[in-house]
Amino acid sequence: MSHRNAPLSYEGRLRLVRRCQRRPIAHVAAEMGISRACASKWVNRWRRHGDLGLHDRSSTPHESPNATPAAVIAQIETWRRDNKWSAQRITHELADGGFEINRRTVTRHLDRLGLGRRRFLDPCGDSNRKPGKITARWPGHMAHLDVKKVGRIPDGGGWRIHGRDSDQHRTVDRAKTAGAKRGYVYLHSIVDGFSRLAYTEPLPDEKGKTAAAFLARAKVWFAAHGITHIHRVVTDNGACYRSGDFARIVANRTRHKKTKPFTPKHNGKVERYQRILAEELLYAREYAREDERSAAIGVWNIHHNYHRPHSAAGGQPPASRLKTGVRRTAVRSLGSRGDRNTWMIRRC
Repeated sequence: MSHRNAPLSYEGRLRLVRRCQRRPIAHVAAEMGISRACASKWVNRWRRHGDLGLHDRSSTPHESPNATPAAVIAQIETWRRDNKWSAQRITHELADGGFEINRRTVTRHLDRLGLGRRRFLDPCGDSNRKPGKITARWPGHMAHLDVKKVGRIPDGGGWRIHGRDSDQHRTVDRAKTAGAKRGYVYLHSIVDGFSRLAYTEPLPDEKGKTAAAFLARAKVWFAAHGITHIHRVVTDNGACYRSGDFARIVANRTRHKKTKPFTPKHNGKVERYQRILAEELLYAREYAREDERSAAIGVWNIHHNYHRPHSAAGGQPPASRLKTGVRRTAVRSLGSRGDRNTWMIRRC
């Protein structure tokens, strides 16, 4: 497969061959910005194989004389499942049978077969590691929290508008070198696991008290949508979620579940939401300053919950999965700024 900066695609190679039929290869190569050797390679492939020779080839070797035979791989799997033998034992048994193989090669084949850990095998030889789903059964059953750190947009726009070699970008770099604070914005998000109702706020840091205050405001926001109690809060092991301030806001009636370290898939609902947030909002348009993006996040809370179709809701907005009737009313935002208004949904 051609890389994104490749000078020749299939159509480009076909154009190259047609030009080389009437002109010298060296002249055509210089005109198209490639080496003569590269041009000769494609012309020779076309002469041997026709137009099919101009397609990309697989990098897989045609022959692998040192590859492990399929019968040996099948024997490795059988011994692993039936006898629970280690890779070292399997290596010795194969050597006794006249086939020399490295223990690391046996280990690699066991990993590819999904038999890398013997404790994951039942006595009958079947795998006991079946993937499970983290399923919320009602609104408020599980609420997933996470923080996304993004760079602050300088006044006048950043490099995404002006380019990395622009005067604006150089001015910002000089200001940073002189001691100006780089600055980041921390997007705190919470997602209801059942309805996928989501709420996001841009905040100045990710300290424990900041995360606790965000959760308190999120509880009130969810209560306005009919979710009066959050039974379980799911977070990663970040310092802000291990703080005493956050534990006090979670309270005794709510269970705080921390995911396994370095396993973001256990909190996948909010991770996927943050990816959607980045693709459809943060980097989908150009912002001239940070205030514009913060205002857009407030609009995004409306769009995502009440208008954007969601596959988990059968192609309907997340608000459609709420059990209570809703109506739109203008209320003052629960965010950190007291002068900002947003649209919320309240129970009828």
